[in-house]
Amino acid sequence: MDFLFTPDAWIGALTIFALRLADMSLDTLRVLFVMKSKKGIAWVLGFFQSSIFVIAITSVLSKVTDNPLMLIGYAAGFATGNVLGMWIEEKLAIGHIHITITSPKLGVLLADELRAEGFAVTEIAARGRDGMVSILSMSVLRKTVPTVEAMVHAKDPDSFVFSEEVRTIHRGFWRS
Repeated sequence: MDFLFTPDAWIGALTIFALRLADMSLDTLRVLFVMKSKKGIAWVLGFFQSSIFVIAITSVLSKVTDNPLMLIGYAAGFATGNVLGMWIEEKLAIGHIHITITSPKLGVLLADELRAEGFAVTEIAARGRDGMVSILSMSVLRKTVPTVEAMVHAKDPDSFVFSEEVRTIHRGFWRS
């Protein structure tokens, strides 16, 4: 157990942690770019991610019996790298989101307010469980989703809002 208190044991574990943190962050981003059909970016991320992975796994497998802390660094780097990759991807906010808003009373007013802010909105009259509702359909840049949600909930707290990822876009109006 004395090996656990040597600087080399901790430096080895922290190095593996850092390698796995970078590896898994890149891997998480790579998968998200694959889902968005961004082939070039996915290739570059995959190249660097796999290179880092080979270095990390080789180091762990060759020294794990001498330094079990490396296994802990490996697992902690894996878990933390997933979360860091998700956080980075969230901050990048790449892509488009389709938002559907169901408003029991204020659909026309919401549509007008959203249009005044430069968003393209399609209004659909529909019948819900409790009567007539307005369904508003719009596709926006992912980074503008919080703005749209804040506008909708400020104007009509009774509205139901859901969103889904948009993969391919052809034509239409997009806020510049």
